[in-house]
Amino acid sequence: MTDVFLVSACRTPIGRFQGSLSKFRAPELGAFAIKEALQRANVAGENVDEVIMGNVLQAGVGQNPARQAMIFAGLPDTVPPFTVNKVCGSGLKAVMLAAQSIKAGDNHIVVAGGFEARAQAP
Repeated sequence: MTDVFLVSACRTPIGRFQGSLSKFRAPELGAFAIKEALQRANVAGENVDEVIMGNVLQAGVGQNPARQAMIFAGLPDTVPPFTVNKVCGSGLKAVMLAAQSIKAGDNHIVVAGGFEARAQAP
């Protein structure tokens, strides 16, 4: 079975209530983390096989927030993304699904994590 390695980690920005980050939508905050994690790992977006991101507070965010975050981060629109919506565990579940897809041989490089924007929640 294939070994799986985390080659980079980056946290989404943390703000305060009605602070300087309150104008950003959740996918934009997720994009900051995706872009920085890929830069730290020295991985080009074209080499990513799949993007799996968790996002629970989706009201008003639009369809497939993972795809939005991926595009905002500059990845090509040919990379398949999907969003996990699992209360209190969507980011962790995204990482678990990424690891499983690598172990199964379906993917080699997967971006996985989670993002929210509490200031934008209705």
